Amino acid sequence: MVEAQPLDAPAQWWLEAPSATSGLTQTQAEAALAQYGANRFESRQAKPLLVQFAARFRNPLVLILLVASAVSAMTGDLSNFAIIITMVVLSVAMDFFQEHRAGRAADQLRDSVALRTQVERDGKAQAVAVADVVPGDIVRLSAGDRVPADGVLLDARDFFVNQALLTGESYPVEKRPGIDSAHEAGNAVFMGSTVVSGSARVLVRLTGRRTALGAVAHSILADPPPTAFEIGTQRFGSMIMRLTLLLVLFVLLVNVWLDRPLIDSFLFAVALAVGLTPELLPMVISVTLSRGAMRMATLRVIVKRLPAIQNLGAMDVLCTDKTGTLTEANIRLDHCVDAEHRDTGRVLTLAHLNSRFESGLKSPLDDAVLACGTDDGGWTKVDEVPFDFERRRVSVLLERAGQRCLVVKGAPDDVLKLCSHYEISGGQARVVLDDATRERLHDDCRALEREGLRVLGVASRDMQSTQSHVVVGDESGMAFAGFAAFIDPPKPGAAEALAALARSGVEVKIVSGDSELVTQHLCALLKLPVRGVLTGSELAQMDETTLRTRAGQTTLFCRVNPAQKNRIVLALKARGHVVGYLGDGVNDAPPLRSADVGITVDSAVDVAREMADLVMLDHDLAVLHEGVLEGRRTFGNVMKYIMMGTSSNFGNMLSMAVASLFLPFLPMLPTQILLNNVLYDLSEAAIPLDTVDAEDLRQPHTLDIGFIQRFMWLFGSISSLFDALTFWLLFHVLEANETLFRTGWFVESLVTQVLVIFVIRTRGRPWASRPSGVLTIASLGTVAVALALPFTPLGALFHLAPPPLVFFGWLAGMVMAYLVTVEVAKRFFYSRIRNRSTAVQPA
Repeated sequence: MVEAQPLDAPAQWWLEAPSATSGLTQTQAEAALAQYGANRFESRQAKPLLVQFAARFRNPLVLILLVASAVSAMTGDLSNFAIIITMVVLSVAMDFFQEHRAGRAADQLRDSVALRTQVERDGKAQAVAVADVVPGDIVRLSAGDRVPADGVLLDARDFFVNQALLTGESYPVEKRPGIDSAHEAGNAVFMGSTVVSGSARVLVRLTGRRTALGAVAHSILADPPPTAFEIGTQRFGSMIMRLTLLLVLFVLLVNVWLDRPLIDSFLFAVALAVGLTPELLPMVISVTLSRGAMRMATLRVIVKRLPAIQNLGAMDVLCTDKTGTLTEANIRLDHCVDAEHRDTGRVLTLAHLNSRFESGLKSPLDDAVLACGTDDGGWTKVDEVPFDFERRRVSVLLERAGQRCLVVKGAPDDVLKLCSHYEISGGQARVVLDDATRERLHDDCRALEREGLRVLGVASRDMQSTQSHVVVGDESGMAFAGFAAFIDPPKPGAAEALAALARSGVEVKIVSGDSELVTQHLCALLKLPVRGVLTGSELAQMDETTLRTRAGQTTLFCRVNPAQKNRIVLALKARGHVVGYLGDGVNDAPPLRSADVGITVDSAVDVAREMADLVMLDHDLAVLHEGVLEGRRTFGNVMKYIMMGTSSNFGNMLSMAVASLFLPFLPMLPTQILLNNVLYDLSEAAIPLDTVDAEDLRQPHTLDIGFIQRFMWLFGSISSLFDALTFWLLFHVLEANETLFRTGWFVESLVTQVLVIFVIRTRGRPWASRPSGVLTIASLGTVAVALALPFTPLGALFHLAPPPLVFFGWLAGMVMAYLVTVEVAKRFFYSRIRNRSTAVQPA
């Protein structure tokens, strides 16, 4: 529960009579928007591009480089100053351009599913974005809508809202127009509330930060807990920064101890830090996620929050309702029977009256009843008790010719509990409901459910002709009329989609308010193995520890309410699962928010669409399976960059740190390190566009820091070993001077760390896994630049000299030996991982 200002706070604007009963013109709305601002808590107005670009220079390493370049300029080394500035600007610009473009694409996708609401403008109703609602607007609300702003009711019909976000009260509250003399805001609605039933016209008084919800926006809008992937990248960054700090301090102290020029030593140490730091990681993640979002859009899945793509790929448990996902959602009324197993038409008549006059969000069962087309028989509505997920029923008070009748329709068990009699002879007589008959009716209901039919119970009660209002307490002493049975066949392709998810390591759990017998029948048709069944009543008796144990062993959760759905999701997360939740109703909002990845459809109610991370334009598990594979592709490409950054970079920087101990000069000039780093980053910028092996898509993966550390030490050591071989070649075979030594190592280090991507990017054989054309061109292009650079004027500017031709022969041999060694080590490394994972699997 969010703590908010009490509804009797001093600014009781709802006590004032509405100042207008007609909506604004478009011109007035635009003026109000300019005056009050957008209807949101945080301004999303983008900062100027120049400001965004300048913010990139706040990186500590970038600032140190800029200070060092300024020192170089003051000491008269203008060429060094110019080179450092150019390298820094080029690196920052590349990062900024890629991430900015990715961010714009992601924003456009999110805006395509932004919430909209109905307002009256220029004398007609029109849909506008919730952010464009202004004070003075008249908003039309109905069941399932999210209240877009604070306002007073102009008119309403059976209007119930859930305002638990502000008050903590979980039961719906009825709202009525008119001045509320009790100071309880019974005539007002508040931003963030959910309409449970009925309809209303609301005059907007407050928007954005001025609303009651805006007063607590700092807690409502707090960033969600970091995902497992985000936590992993943070730990990875911390590990690299600690390692960088140790190496830089070591190198700096060694160079000072050897009496080398302080400024050169400082620049070398800072450049070393830049070379080791994976500064492109944020850009690679953003670009990879945004490209994943765009590819998912082609699958008709809109990504609202980019990190959800990683969670979707890592998801190993999917909780879903069955209606519309596993079934066609084309529910048909199969038949109605009374307590004597006869179809007299009485049950259908009562069910039709209830569905016809209830003002809440119509369910597919209501639509199926109404499709049968009986008339109202002269009955009119007086009042109702709307549906809620605790009672699991709806009651409507009707009147005809001075006679008043209460008609109840809902879950059979709950309806039977309310009944003291049952009807016979088409409602002409009523008989006391004894225990034996009650048990027989329960058995009749179970028999229908075992046939795969969804069942509703229907009952009625005569009321006093003077009664004009009905409450929950009136739902007693009812006469049971009978059962309405519905059929909802399995969706074509659902069985194949479930099998595909299972093959991909995703376990599907059905979380439903329906009967366990109906759900088990559906699972049998879909060939979905059922490991265990839990009902809402059983779940209510469990503490959290017991639920965590049972949740992992259970496939079906039936007859559960929204709070229990949320408990199931939290219990699965507590067991270490990455949990997805698919739902589209008001009751699905809590688990959608709690799940690692919340998924809904574009036809869902507002509150579900607001809470969800992904919006599916097609309610199809096959599409969701494609989304899971896309999430794994994005994870695979991010991991490629991380593994490259930890192996090649670490190996090169370790070599530099060790070489500084034995060489009488700096092994590579600071500007050469920066140039090496920029060229390497150019080749790596194409990784988000790379293809991913089918093997990497078969199972969910999470970021494992231990795995990365082992990978870094093994392959970084191999890289350093070949660097040492290069040192020996340059000194003892080519007898290189300072310039030739630096040139030779510059070329060797860049060529090897770029080409090794073709080995590291796949767990299988490199020649059997085809990289993307963009990555191939970027990598080979960078290698060509590295080989040609010493022969150009630009190379001379960076103090690179043309090596003798024999060097390139040695280089080709070393590169080939290096790639072969990495391939052999890679097979050893992954075989050890597979053996270890197999050893810990339960028997």
